[in-house]
Amino acid sequence: MGLVSGGIAMLCDKKFLIGVVAALLIGVIPVCSQTESRPHVIIVGVNGMEWDIIRPLLLKGELHNFAEVIQRGVYGKMKTLSAPNCPKVYSSIATSTPPEENGITGFVVAGKTASTDMLKREPLWSILSKHGVTVGMANVPATFPVMPLNGYMISGMLTRGKGCEDGILCSPKLSEVKGEAVYPSSMIAELEMNVGDFWIDCSRMPAAEELKGKEAEAIDHWLQQVSQVRAQQAKLFDYLLSHHRTDFTMLVQSCEDRVGHWLYPIQPYNAGYDSTLHSVRVDAFPDQYRAFDQVLGKILQYVDRNTYLFIISDHGIKPLREFEEGRRLYHSAHDHGGNTPIIAKHDFEDGDDVPGIFIAIGPNIKRDVRLMGFTVSVFDIAPTILNLYGVAQPTQMKGRVLSEIFENLRSQPAEPSVR
Repeated sequence: MGLVSGGIAMLCDKKFLIGVVAALLIGVIPVCSQTESRPHVIIVGVNGMEWDIIRPLLLKGELHNFAEVIQRGVYGKMKTLSAPNCPKVYSSIATSTPPEENGITGFVVAGKTASTDMLKREPLWSILSKHGVTVGMANVPATFPVMPLNGYMISGMLTRGKGCEDGILCSPKLSEVKGEAVYPSSMIAELEMNVGDFWIDCSRMPAAEELKGKEAEAIDHWLQQVSQVRAQQAKLFDYLLSHHRTDFTMLVQSCEDRVGHWLYPIQPYNAGYDSTLHSVRVDAFPDQYRAFDQVLGKILQYVDRNTYLFIISDHGIKPLREFEEGRRLYHSAHDHGGNTPIIAKHDFEDGDDVPGIFIAIGPNIKRDVRLMGFTVSVFDIAPTILNLYGVAQPTQMKGRVLSEIFENLRSQPAEPSVR
């Protein structure tokens, strides 16, 4: 187990994991009394979700479940990081601290693929576990190797495996993982029996040499795999929500991000436009949100009047900008590497150019309210969740409780934090 064997020594706060493991072993994790009910919280993360693509689909009435959630809650942009990418942002969401403090600064850190062993700050799921909250995690980026917690964890992006030794933008199946991808490990056989041998993540787009002269064939083949991955993830989420209900559950999808990088519906005047490639499946990226809407519909079956549902994206994604891409001093190296013909990206130096998405519904949350500007930051998710469970916010957390999204929010005791 990554953080149990060698990772503990790398953590700044060594006691937090030891405490969780010890509590699990001797069965002393505190539980609420039978008369006290904990909040039920589900977070759904969608990598690279882009308002510019979603808004037209909403106007055309093609995202029924997404529209329902917006009408039932609050929604808006979420301020992300400079030059955002998935491991970097999701680790900041989990710890409410900047990458330089939490240890995960990108896909690769000091020449090695990012992993949970590198975490220097206690993540949300560990804090909740220590306070007796049951936790379920699936497909969350940068959660490999998995951590012991009061519930289950299935790793996501950056999981290493057969043909995916570095874990970067490739996708081993569960049976091909080299290392700990599921906690507890006894859950692997159950998942293989009831869900199947699923892909851990959405795979990298085809390389330039794979596309040349057979663009349509290569695109269709890859998009078929994307659909298979999404179907497997939807089946996994449905199984976990129905058979392993936890107080707090976090589920993440990544295929939207992959398709957006490669098949964003750009115009001929956009940087990187190739008519043989980008005129083949102009609906490929919007189709990802049509498909996500169906997945959301399944998740909503587990959202009752007492459930909080948060839909978030770590960042948006925009077409390449020629005037910036051509500047030698500009950060022009996209974060996906290789020679895949990227035509849209999110790692712009100014993260405000590619904001994430924030949507929330649940008890006491305001209805049909748009948050203007950057009311929400990636650092605010963890403090808000902790507040719902009455857990004090650690002093190292940089975010705040999003009190303005609630009609009435019972203030929980929290240690002072710096924004």
